[in-house]
Amino acid sequence: MKLAIHYSNFILAGAGAPLAQNLAGVARAADQGGISQMTLMDHYLQIPPVSPRAEDPMLEGYTTLGYLAGITENLTLGLLVTGVTYRHPGLLAKIVATLDVLSGGRAQLGIGAAWYDREHEALGVPYPPTAERFERLEETLQICRQMWGDDDGPFEGKHYQLAETMCEPRPVRGIATPILIGGMGEKKTLRLVAKYADACNLFAVDHDEIGRKLDILKGHCETEGTDYDRIEKTIIGGPDALADVDVFLREMEGYAKLGIGQVWNGPASDDPAAWVTRAGEEVVPRLRDI
Repeated sequence: MKLAIHYSNFILAGAGAPLAQNLAGVARAADQGGISQMTLMDHYLQIPPVSPRAEDPMLEGYTTLGYLAGITENLTLGLLVTGVTYRHPGLLAKIVATLDVLSGGRAQLGIGAAWYDREHEALGVPYPPTAERFERLEETLQICRQMWGDDDGPFEGKHYQLAETMCEPRPVRGIATPILIGGMGEKKTLRLVAKYADACNLFAVDHDEIGRKLDILKGHCETEGTDYDRIEKTIIGGPDALADVDVFLREMEGYAKLGIGQVWNGPASDDPAAWVTRAGEEVVPRLRDI
């Protein structure tokens, strides 16, 4: 099982030193400590589950990933997850391709249907109803695959029309650039995972619920003719990995038995770089053996 770092609170990164300097420290510690992946949130404003203060720092996601790509060598980099409403899909495909090329093939597109209406209203970004957002999500997935492949022709969808789908340079792995879909929705989200994605991300609520969600995903894979085993199953959450390493590992053993291959945990410390360094020393080697 692999350990990934999800970084969502830039107040920690900016404590006592320039924000960029502390963020770089976290990324370098992860890169050198055997962490498999580092992700950020994709939001315009800080969100309530992390802080009650919307005015807390929130960096633009892909600009920040470009910075991290330049100071790391090993980490897979992505956003957990991009809201489908935040960027036009043609632009999104181009952004992810650029990140992938400049990082040497280390980009992953994490994407979901978006949910935070306040930030859309704050910046004047349209926020369609739920059903439409999922329609746009499916078209965006189709557009990204087309732009990263050999078909430079038009795309005609219900919500998006592209006269040309050129993307040069393409991502290092082209159409095989990994796509992760985040969310727990049984009828729409997990169906889209089965049809389009290389990975899913679920909230680590408990073993029984995750097992049930994966059974539903397996059913969608059978319907779509997709190889269920090809899809990487990941979770985010669980107890603080360093509060009690043994407790954390026991919890992860239960998820691993269900087929979960990666867990995202986040620095729960005023010194996030030190937290990540310890996680690399105390958690990564033991987690890898599960």
